[in-house]
Amino acid sequence: MAAEALAGAGWRVVVCDAMPSPARKFLMAGRGGLNLTHATPMPRFLDAYGAAAAPLRPFLEAFGPEEVRAWCEGLGQESFTGSSGRVFPRAMKASPLLRAWLARLAGLGVELRPRHRWLGWEGAALRFATPAGERLLAPRATVLACGGASWPRLGSDGAWAGWVGGTAPFRPANMGVRVAWSEPFRTRFAGTPLKRVRLRAPGFDAMGEAMVTAAGLEGGLVYAASARLRDAAPLTVTLDLRPDLDRAALARRLGGAGLSLANRLRRAGLPPVAAALVREAAAPRDDLPALLKALPLRVEGVMGLERAISSAGGLHWAEVDAALMLRARPGTFAAGEMLDWEAPTGGWLLTACLATGRAAGLAAARRLAAPSGDG
Repeated sequence: MAAEALAGAGWRVVVCDAMPSPARKFLMAGRGGLNLTHATPMPRFLDAYGAAAAPLRPFLEAFGPEEVRAWCEGLGQESFTGSSGRVFPRAMKASPLLRAWLARLAGLGVELRPRHRWLGWEGAALRFATPAGERLLAPRATVLACGGASWPRLGSDGAWAGWVGGTAPFRPANMGVRVAWSEPFRTRFAGTPLKRVRLRAPGFDAMGEAMVTAAGLEGGLVYAASARLRDAAPLTVTLDLRPDLDRAALARRLGGAGLSLANRLRRAGLPPVAAALVREAAAPRDDLPALLKALPLRVEGVMGLERAISSAGGLHWAEVDAALMLRARPGTFAAGEMLDWEAPTGGWLLTACLATGRAAGLAAARRLAAPSGDG
């Protein structure tokens, strides 16, 4: 986005990418359909960013959900809004959008240099590791978009924090949680979806879906609660396995105590994975309706950065000015997950990356064009 903004303003742009091919995390995001943004209107859209909503506000108000959709469709990719409010390209893939985007950038004269990993500064120049050895580049303006620290095998490992300074430690965000399943449960149900359940944790109460994994739980409902779970683990949360029924209606469905537990759970309409969770729980079953409405689940911890969808932490907002320029290095701007913010999945992550990238590129272009010669 920064390259598009700069090239669109008439500047020659070189994009140095550490990986052999561009946009690997963008393509990974597309495996689930490429959730571009969310149809929630401003200012409620901003609420998802928590403490970072204030510094992100001007960039998202300039390039929010409607602008993301227009940009996508301007690249020839029609979008649609799902029943949950999430916005996707009609193709439900990242690759067609990426191909169109790269073609637009090439048409603007943007040069892509793969296998160029940034190693920090040497004086005023940027030092890169390249296939031909180390190389120095001295651009008139620089936009850093090195990402956070999640999924490091895709290129963003957070190593840049060692030489930029003024960063908050990276922590996993939008990640799964660890649960110590019994071996029989793990063997039988790993990879099984847990549909239409309600998760309650301190400061969190929402309904959705999760996925049982060998190590615990993942999925949209867990990701939505992940920041609170990360900061409080280990802790016990509860699952409502039939949020559509109140306790009285559930009691009628369960039937009398003379029935076996398996039959009662079947009468309650629980799928096998939910019924197995009841057996898995170290909790009394004398009040079965109450147990099904608040099944205790011990969260031992959270998954690490290597599989987290995103990361918390990064460059403190105090280190950049209102135009995202590093205060310690005039002419250098930062964007995306390098900055210290986090948001839930659902379109908020990608929208803020696009918005800050665009803002940093426009700010760099303004600086280059300034008559003061600051460029």
